[in-house]
Amino acid sequence: MELNTVEGLTEALLTGNRRALARIISHIENNTELARPLLATLYPRAGQAHIIGITGAPGTGKSTLVNVLAQVYRQRHLTVGIIAIDPTSPFSGGALLGDRVRMRDLSGDPGVFIRSMATRGSLGGLAQATADVIMVLDAAGFDRIIIETVGVGQSEVEIASAAYTTVVVEAPGFGDEVQAIKAGVLEIADIFAVNKADREGVDRTVMALKMMLSLGVPEKFQVMHHGRMLPVDFPAAERSTNAWTPPIIKTVATSGQGAADLVDAIEDHRLYLEQSGRRILRDQLRAATELRMILRDYLLEELLARIPQERLQHIINAVARRELDPYTAVQQLVHAAFASRNASSA
Repeated sequence: MELNTVEGLTEALLTGNRRALARIISHIENNTELARPLLATLYPRAGQAHIIGITGAPGTGKSTLVNVLAQVYRQRHLTVGIIAIDPTSPFSGGALLGDRVRMRDLSGDPGVFIRSMATRGSLGGLAQATADVIMVLDAAGFDRIIIETVGVGQSEVEIASAAYTTVVVEAPGFGDEVQAIKAGVLEIADIFAVNKADREGVDRTVMALKMMLSLGVPEKFQVMHHGRMLPVDFPAAERSTNAWTPPIIKTVATSGQGAADLVDAIEDHRLYLEQSGRRILRDQLRAATELRMILRDYLLEELLARIPQERLQHIINAVARRELDPYTAVQQLVHAAFASRNASSA
């Protein structure tokens, strides 16, 4: 079976070939000439997996928690795909910390596939190609897909538009009872996991979360675009009057304590989304976000392709010397691109 063509890779993937899966993901990450044809071929086959986002501040034990969650799912005979988003090395462009090192217990299990991805400069805790890799794992037939974000604290909210269920991981002993509240992560949490629950101060962390939840956090279906929340137009008939209240689950990931309870909460939320019609809303949210990201990148590529390199470098130098402000510079670049297009079409 040829693993260097779209047809060969697709056929191998659908028969469970892990080598083909890894190779397809590499094509997507490197944006090769096969990437877009592969995505177009596999897209109709996706849409069955439940996507789980694990986010929170550094040091809360996200990787260890993902490890035990996957073990519980395997005990329940469900296959698991894991995407671990790592910071990018400024020198090599690769992932600084391979989270697979912290998931050795899962190695050799044919029902688990782990992929570490570098952010490559992407903000929001996710890599640029994450949505595409999620889709590939979905098309490959994994029952549950777990995404672990970088954990940079202030920019973790993008996970809400990629996952159906978002688990925000907290831990006591950070000097601030609930760090994530300051970052606006409270609004994206479907479930709170208070990890390292064997430490002193866990009850204060739980009480702080309960206090914030008692104030009421309305469920929002919106898209973050250029720093603004843009609402998605969803049919009113699909909204349910029964709102989901995020449960708070205590866990000790190093011993596995509470892992089964957390999986139960995730599965309860999955059923809630399906029975209330909110899964459709999340699908629309994901589609809207993905289209905006792809459109942004496509238009940027088209724009830069139309601007002569000398002109671009001249404007960059002018901005660096503060002879030109960045906004005026962008206007000039856009005008130059349109002028080039009009000249070529004349």
